[in-house]
Amino acid sequence: MNEVHHPLFARMYMRMTSGRRNRGEDEHRERLLAGLSGRVIEVGAGNGLNFPLYPPTVDKVLALEPEALLRKAALEAAAEARVKVEVVDSVAGALPVADASQDAGVASLVLCSVPDQEWALAELRRVIKPGGELRFYEHVIANRPVASRLMRLADATIWPRIAGGCHMARDTGAAIEEAGFAIERIERFGFSPAAVVPSTPHILGVARRPNGGSAAA
Repeated sequence: MNEVHHPLFARMYMRMTSGRRNRGEDEHRERLLAGLSGRVIEVGAGNGLNFPLYPPTVDKVLALEPEALLRKAALEAAAEARVKVEVVDSVAGALPVADASQDAGVASLVLCSVPDQEWALAELRRVIKPGGELRFYEHVIANRPVASRLMRLADATIWPRIAGGCHMARDTGAAIEEAGFAIERIERFGFSPAAVVPSTPHILGVARRPNGGSAAA
């Protein structure tokens, strides 16, 4: 068991689902997943918002979700998906698959909340085949000094405790490169999941595990 217990955050996140979709998030997720094929591992699958958007060229999605309420919703979403989706209780820091066994990895709005981002990315690099892709859609630290200072202050005080471990001030694009992936495409844009929530910087893109070298390199 790897269960993470954030029931209040999970309920809030699920209540915001329709709002996120109404504000265009499905379009971001469609671009995130477009062109994927083969075996895919998705970390932090939440309530399964990606599942109906996977292209039919995907053979199987192994979806990890350690929070019980979100995992229950993900299981329901998996039953309706057009591709095979297996939902398991596991965390990004201990992926339950062999080295170089996945054609691609997907991380969407999860690398902000993993306890150890460096370790989670190392695990993704381990399980993605050489030449395979990491698709990412994440919110990140602002470029503007005042906004970035406020984000760091929020991270150092109350925000992670009320937001399921989320950190606002992570520079996830840089972390992906530092983990040994080569970023091939990246977009940066603002997005707000609800009218009452300020827009925050997001990144969406594709990184590749280089050919050659060991999984742990």
